[in-house]
Amino acid sequence: MNNELHHLYDRKVSCLMCNTNYTTKKVLSRFIRAHRHDTDFCSYYTSTEINPLLYYVSVCPNCGFSSSEECSTYFPPKAKETIQQKVCDNWNGRNYCFERTVDTAIESYKLAIYCSSIKKENHVALAGLYLRLSWLFRTEKINHEEEQRFLRLALEEYVHSYMVDDYSGTQLSEIKLLYLIGDLSRRLDLVSQATQYFSKVIEKQKDTLEKGIVQMAKDRWAEMREVKSS
Repeated sequence: MNNELHHLYDRKVSCLMCNTNYTTKKVLSRFIRAHRHDTDFCSYYTSTEINPLLYYVSVCPNCGFSSSEECSTYFPPKAKETIQQKVCDNWNGRNYCFERTVDTAIESYKLAIYCSSIKKENHVALAGLYLRLSWLFRTEKINHEEEQRFLRLALEEYVHSYMVDDYSGTQLSEIKLLYLIGDLSRRLDLVSQATQYFSKVIEKQKDTLEKGIVQMAKDRWAEMREVKSS
């Protein structure tokens, strides 16, 4: 571990469950160096220490409630009571607010997924948690089975998000969402679904400024056709 932690800064968070104010670590943008990217936007960083994925989730040290910045502040009826009973009342007091290892980062994601599932979080936010957790297993843990498991869960949530339109107002555009569904489907060998969603992207090429995403969809489609014909 780097004792100076010069690559990290403290971000202030107010817990939505217990109102505790705390700080959690984030990676300073000037230290983030990705040396390559996968077709589903997964980035590979020059070292684990500066991987921002490790700090995507905030975990309250007081009660254990965990979430990402993409999660909503809304709690459906009875959700707080259920989280109190299933998470907070059993909280072991672990502190995730300092420098994290890959293992403690994975724990933080699983905590956030559990809390988000209880509070019926927007599909797009839950998908983001699943997807980034799959990336951690791909780039840091190198566990293909776990990567595939969380990719599948991310795909299911992104499809639901598209169907109910809960991605509107987020940083995820329709074109990028359609492409992502297509690429995750391709990675999971759901060829027919991948083709369907890549087609949706290409159909919108005249109406979007995101020409790079359209080209990526065309490239993936071409790669799939090459594999099929070989």
